[in-house]
Amino acid sequence: MPMLGRGDFRSPGELVEPATPGILPGMEEKLPRDRAGLAAWLTQPTHPLTARVQVNRIWAQFFGRGIVATAEDFGLQGSVPTHPGLLDWLAVHFVESGWDMKALCREIALSKTFRQSSIPATAEVAKADPENLLLSRGPAFRLSAEQLRDAALYASGLMKGELGGQSVKPYQPEGLWEESGTQHDYKQDHGDKLYRRSLYTFWRRTCPPPVLSTLDAPTREFCRVRREATMTPLQSLALMNDTGFLECARVLAERLVQGSASDAAARVQQAFLALTGHAPTAAQSRAMVQLMEDARGHYTSHPDEAKALLQATGESPLATALSPTEVASTLLMTRALLGSDAFVTAD
Repeated sequence: MPMLGRGDFRSPGELVEPATPGILPGMEEKLPRDRAGLAAWLTQPTHPLTARVQVNRIWAQFFGRGIVATAEDFGLQGSVPTHPGLLDWLAVHFVESGWDMKALCREIALSKTFRQSSIPATAEVAKADPENLLLSRGPAFRLSAEQLRDAALYASGLMKGELGGQSVKPYQPEGLWEESGTQHDYKQDHGDKLYRRSLYTFWRRTCPPPVLSTLDAPTREFCRVRREATMTPLQSLALMNDTGFLECARVLAERLVQGSASDAAARVQQAFLALTGHAPTAAQSRAMVQLMEDARGHYTSHPDEAKALLQATGESPLATALSPTEVASTLLMTRALLGSDAFVTAD
């Protein structure tokens, strides 16, 4: 077809045929010049980009940062790879495995590099490699918005794992859509729909889910390969007070009270394992136990406050057979843990 001068159909120019950039390996003659041919060209073993781009994005999922920091840009304006030899080796291994994603993830997860502690071995190491560009320690980065919500749902036991189906509308501040000029009314779902994975959350580009936006989920007006992660007081406020997270904290607290009726230290241990994947340190355990004891003393003197707190934590049924004082005091512990670095950081 002809090139159009300034896009004007009345100004046809030089005839051009479907082709690939000349700087990259050309398409084989047998490949059709259509989308199927383009897909075959992108995945041919000699293509220098496809495997490297995919490997780099998977690496970023594990380490919080790709071997090429600009995962969205491998061009002249992108970053130089910190470990080009490693990127090349992983790309070749990925192709030779038959583009096996599971094998690639296993290779990275079982590597000595990934299994390092995220704590620098010495102060000199931390000073010499503050951004961990040299992979001198294991990864430590904040989880994404969807991962945080799903982790809270899973730890509490509320998550509904059914696959497929329509999008759902979980908790959201009342009147947000109506006052934001969306020209739509937000009708919140109820029951099991509230606890589906964040993948199924309904998303309006002009007014995205506020909790996910607070936790750095980008708007969907543009394609974003790499998200910017921030740490703000508003995020802690959402993790500790948003209805969805508060409900997760309450349901988890009920489970802990049922399992360890009088042992506060055991509750702390189980809460840490559920929300962070590791046991608390002695200092963390003492602090959380003290928090529960202080809360228990307060709610014993103010039982109405304990009941009011529990009733403001979502639509899932309350465990009425349990002591409101015990559940409320344990809730303050699980809520504090939801807002802590131990929960929001993958390390």
